[in-house]
Amino acid sequence: MNRLTHLDEAGKARMVDVGGKAETHRVAIAAGRIAMSAEALAAIREGTAAKGDVLAAARIAGIMAAKKTGELIPLCHPLSLEAVNVDFTLTDEGVEVTARVSLTGRTGVEMEAMTAACVALLTIYDMGKAIDKGMTIEAVRLIEKRGGKSGTWTR
Repeated sequence: MNRLTHLDEAGKARMVDVGGKAETHRVAIAAGRIAMSAEALAAIREGTAAKGDVLAAARIAGIMAAKKTGELIPLCHPLSLEAVNVDFTLTDEGVEVTARVSLTGRTGVEMEAMTAACVALLTIYDMGKAIDKGMTIEAVRLIEKRGGKSGTWTR
């Protein structure tokens, strides 16, 4: 049996047929972080970045990105998401992003959660690059997924 679900028997790319799958409540949580200089972190923390409220813009960007995942990643299904939350934790080294996406449907939302986290991080970079071009985006990963045939998975 071919374990790569996005390839047909001939090895050609395909969009998986989820039409026969049961609808279940599905949740995915992804996270990542961006390391930066103390100066850039202070500007974010104090709200003094030249481009405005960095975390507010990054939150909206992450939510928008989750909604557009099916347009960005070729074999992802376009999904009708029920909820997208993007949260931030400021650390001594930078900002940690956590994205939580959910829906009731026939396919999971792992890619939507990871896309939300990535785009939120890229937005932080974009809004802070005038202060610190050396910021590093790292450790983007799936933390948890629930629902569907495979059930719950946790890192």
